[in-house]
Amino acid sequence: MTDLTRLSAADLAQKLRRREVTSVEVTQAFLDRIAAVDGAVHAYLHVNAEEALATARDVDARREVGEELHPLAGVPIAVKDVVVTRGMPSTAGSKILEGWVPPYDATLVEKIRDARMPILGKTNMDEFAMGSSTEHSAYGNTHNPWDLERIPGGSGGGSAAALASFTAPLAIGTDTGGSIRQPGAVTGTVGVKPTYGSVSRYGLIALASSLDQAGPVTRTVMDSALLHELIGGHDPRDSTSIPEPLPALVEAAAQGAGGDLSGVRVGVVSQLQGEGYQEGVQARFTESLELLRRAGAEVVQVSCPHFEYALAAYYLILPAEASSNLAKFDGMRFGLRVEPEDGPVTAERVMAATRGAGFGDEVKRRIILGTYALSAGYYDAYYGSAQKVRTLIQQDFDAAFEQVDVLVSPTAPTTAFKLGEKLDDPLAMYLNDVATIPANLAGIPGISVPNGLAEPTDGGAAMPTGFQVLAPAKADDRLYRVGAALEAALEKSWGGPLLDRAPELG
Repeated sequence: MTDLTRLSAADLAQKLRRREVTSVEVTQAFLDRIAAVDGAVHAYLHVNAEEALATARDVDARREVGEELHPLAGVPIAVKDVVVTRGMPSTAGSKILEGWVPPYDATLVEKIRDARMPILGKTNMDEFAMGSSTEHSAYGNTHNPWDLERIPGGSGGGSAAALASFTAPLAIGTDTGGSIRQPGAVTGTVGVKPTYGSVSRYGLIALASSLDQAGPVTRTVMDSALLHELIGGHDPRDSTSIPEPLPALVEAAAQGAGGDLSGVRVGVVSQLQGEGYQEGVQARFTESLELLRRAGAEVVQVSCPHFEYALAAYYLILPAEASSNLAKFDGMRFGLRVEPEDGPVTAERVMAATRGAGFGDEVKRRIILGTYALSAGYYDAYYGSAQKVRTLIQQDFDAAFEQVDVLVSPTAPTTAFKLGEKLDDPLAMYLNDVATIPANLAGIPGISVPNGLAEPTDGGAAMPTGFQVLAPAKADDRLYRVGAALEAALEKSWGGPLLDRAPELG
């Protein structure tokens, strides 16, 4: 029998519709795979076996009597632990929320449940989505399935590692500055950051509200399109939700897979390559550009001069919003409560003790930085100036998209580095998001597609690289057309999916 865990979500959905396999068989196959390999990978913080199998049995019973079901009904999925799930722990990777079980679902989880997709569990992440390596989780590191001594990216390394270790066919991530796309690049998976506001943020544990966006984590571009169409759309409970339907994403992916990009203008962002980019990463990027040319695309150089300030602006805006959003975790209403060891028990002292014990070093670092940037006398100099830079970056995108249909770059400047290598150097860690951050500042969509392997600069086996495609706001379909065309061309040259070349676990 075919190893069900190796099939794409689209292939699994087709087998389920044809009754060649049951949802119980599929779900159990992934649960068995989790039991076999996740001890080494640590992609999951919570495994939801009982409920997942109950959902699978329900799907099989409904399909048996001929009920019309969603195309993804019965296909299992994993959910990043920053997304609240009724009846399941939702910790955002933090001790301050250890054991918290929400009484409600995020909107996108409601849509997943309505589609009757078994939820396999909650995936590991950097605490409150602050990090690029999943080393800042309060519950231990996640390991890259390609090399267990290396990071799987962050903050959503758990979701990407679940896909790369074949312990889930689909996953949900969130992307505040690259937390879907950068893990995709270093694990050989597909990651999509939708247009800001096109997927509801209701039920996401907020990091930076003007930047956060949930999206698909998958193994193929078509799988991302299928999941994106399910979770996207207007939500009146989210004040930033776009009151418009999504474009035809699955149709765009199917069109792109045909390999014809005639008439598509591709802009190479000159500021997102060169110095600081690993030689092998740059080589795979150049090879991918040639494949796009062969598919009929016109490739031109584009300059976005203010991108060089994006990292600095981002690391003022994000901490400022985080310091405000995380103020609710005070030991008074929910989550961890720590009382002072001696002296009077006052609200201020309980809050200090709770936050001191519950937050990790990176979260504390960003809260302090954000509070300082928002303080009297410094607001205009820091936060206000960063918002002005953000406007200039948005204007750079507007000017670029008058010339081209999509913009492209390497997703991450390097392949996955070793665990612990940058943990004590926050600035070096932040540079991992240099190519992904501009899209979040502008609210535009982006996709990372696996585009080959490169040898790490520190030696060892070759590791995955990623190719990023950016499109104008609300033109997410362009991502899928270009991404699917590149994926098809690459798989033709490789003879199959990149993940087929990953070392076997277990």
